[in-house]
Formats: sequence, C-alpha cells, structure tokens
Amino acid sequence: MDGAGTLFRKEILRFWKVSIQTVAAPVLTAVLYLLIFGHVLEDHVKVFDEVGYSSFLIPGLVMMSVLQNAFANSSSSLIQSKVTGNLVFVLVTPLSHWAWFAAYVGASVVRGFVVGCGVLLVTVWFAPPGMVAPWWTLAFALLGAALMGSLGLVAGLWAEKFDQIAAFQNFVVMPMTFLSGVFYSVGSLPPFWQAVSHLNPFFYMIDGFRRGFFGVSDVSPWVSLAVVGSSFAVIAAVALRLLASGYKLRT
Repeated sequence: MDGAGTLFRKEILRFWKVSIQTVAAPVLTAVLYLLIFGHVLEDHVKVFDEVGYSSFLIPGLVMMSVLQNAFANSSSSLIQSKVTGNLVFVLVTPLSHWAWFAAYVGASVVRGFVVGCGVLLVTVWFAPPGMVAPWWTLAFALLGAALMGSLGLVAGLWAEKFDQIAAFQNFVVMPMTFLSGVFYSVGSLPPFWQAVSHLNPFFYMIDGFRRGFFGVSDVSPWVSLAVVGSSFAVIAAVALRLLASGYKLRT
C-alpha cells in the first residue's frame, strides 16, 4: 500500500502543478457553457416543473466536467510517461497491477471531484439548483469518475502517441458525453432517439447525478446505478487485465 500511496501522491502532484490548465480551464469552459446556453434558452426551454433551464443545466455541466477530467487524468499521465520514457521508473518498482490501478484511478477521481466542485461553486451563484438527495449525487460522481478513470487507463495503455488519445477523447468520450442529456432532458426526445440514448452509459451517469439535485429523473436512479456499476466493473476488469499482462507497457 505504501507504493500505491506514493504513486497516488505523484499523480496528484502531476496535475496540481499545472492546475491552471487542469482545473481552472475546465471550470472556465463550464461557466461559458452556462452563460451562453442559459442566456439563450432560459425562457424557451422547460424541462422539469419549477426548475429553470439554467438550474437544470448546472448538474449536467458539473458531471460532464467530472467525467471528462477523470478520463483525461489517467490517459494523459500514461501516454506522457510512455512518450517521455519515464514510465521505466515506475516499471522497475515491485508494484502490483492492483496498486497501479488504485493509484491512477484514485488520482483521476480526485481530479474529477476537484474540477466538479470548482464548477459547482462558480456556477451555483448564477442559478442555485438545490440538493434534494445528496447521496445520489455523491454515488454517481464517485462511480462515474472511477469508471472514466478506468477507461482513461485502458486508453492510455492502448495508445502509443498523443494523437491516439486525442482521437479517443474527441470521437468517443466527447460525443457520448454531449449526447447523454447534459443540455437537455432525454424525455423530450422522440421515442427512437430516447431508445438510442438509453444505450449510452453516460446518460445514466448524468441522469442519476441530476436526480440528487432535483429528486426527479428520466429513469429510476436504481436502474442508473445498476448500469453505471456494471459498466465500471467491466471497464475496471479490462484495465486490470491489461495491467497484469503488461500490455504495451514495455514496448
């Protein structure tokens, strides 16, 4: 555990040393989304009764920031270590694949939470969304960040250059995040697109997280929890398997 703790602290320091880029920039991006979409659509979109559009938008922006930054932390750390060649210093240590997983995913969860809290603290002044069931908010934030940290680990192990990580983020993570109900309620879509949205695991993370703020959601939070938990178990198992086999770590 000492080795895992050391690697965990190293990963925390890695993103915190450049916090302007890793924390402040995502917070600013989320605020710009709120100002633009909230200003334009506040009087034109009604999602839940007695919930303004800006208030509805804030939890989606918070969770989107958590997910994207959790993925970016583990994926960028691994590919950066590969490209610069300093991964060898971690490989020579007697760390197990479980220790690697705990350190990288744990640091990803921390970064996701730090950015998410930053977004919430800044945006809540514009339109306080309330907090009806904070345990749902915490559960989905934790599971979602851990899932995306695990997915980032898989992507970082697979990729051999920064372009591949960028492609994974731009063509997989970002579209699935934007099409998960961050800016709209899936219940407002036509039946076909509702069915398509329900195939997207990101939808369940966003919807369950939003449940904690308003007490209402498009699907049962227990269904969302089951989907997100199952997805995390699968991705984590894949990441652990790749780490145990040393996949592309010693090439």
